[in-house]
Amino acid sequence: MNIADFDVYKDLLKASSGLVLTQDKSYLLDSRLNPVAKKWGYDDIAAMTNILRGVPPKDLIKDIIEAMTTNETSFFRDTRPFEIFKDVVLPYYKNKVGHSKRLRIWCAAASSGQEPYSLAMTIKEEAAKMPGWSFEITATDISQDILDQAKEGSYSQFEVQRGLPITHLMKYFTQNGDKWIINQDIRNMINYKYFNLLTPMTSLGQFDVVFCRNVLIYFDPPTKKDVMERACKQMADDGFFFLGGAETVLGITDAFKGIKDRRGLYAKTNSAHIQAA
Repeated sequence: MNIADFDVYKDLLKASSGLVLTQDKSYLLDSRLNPVAKKWGYDDIAAMTNILRGVPPKDLIKDIIEAMTTNETSFFRDTRPFEIFKDVVLPYYKNKVGHSKRLRIWCAAASSGQEPYSLAMTIKEEAAKMPGWSFEITATDISQDILDQAKEGSYSQFEVQRGLPITHLMKYFTQNGDKWIINQDIRNMINYKYFNLLTPMTSLGQFDVVFCRNVLIYFDPPTKKDVMERACKQMADDGFFFLGGAETVLGITDAFKGIKDRRGLYAKTNSAHIQAA
């Protein structure tokens, strides 16, 4: 693909989704966009690119974004964030005087559902310690196709073997042929929504906990800063913010600071969590 055509997709993805496409990833365009061109009846990617230089159909842009979005995920990915959620976050709210006994959690870039389902199973395991509490998990993604897959809660043997404890598999899943289906009570804990992180977040409401792991790595620093600071405004003053293990707020925003000895866990800069650290 020539530079001019590459720039069409680079600019489109940046403006529409925040994704930064570097030249070394240009090989992905051919492998991922050939099926899109074929679906839309174009002879090849070059013909589709010419359409994009004009006023392309919104659904075509959506299909291109879906094709270029990375959906790498697994149950209890990296393990430690879920341990912190269980051992630090849940006990904090349980012991907080005057809390409404309602916890709102946002999983941004939820992909095929493994992260929100992991949180839901963790909550189920701890529910006996928090009688009377209600939990709401909002899971969003920019890909409607992957959200539809997440809603089904259907996973292959390979997918359930990636990070899922065998006890959880036996307790929360039912086998159906070569698929494992997560139980309805777990699915009912999660509200899946299509959402673009570049758009206003006010419609989502306020959250106590935000998981925004391993998605901002695809954005440039100004976009990371913008997303983090808008997410911060949607959080309770004593809320918790999770990033991926390789991510940081340092040099990007002063809205959050890391919580001592809790890698990947952040709080608002002026919150009691930071002051006590």
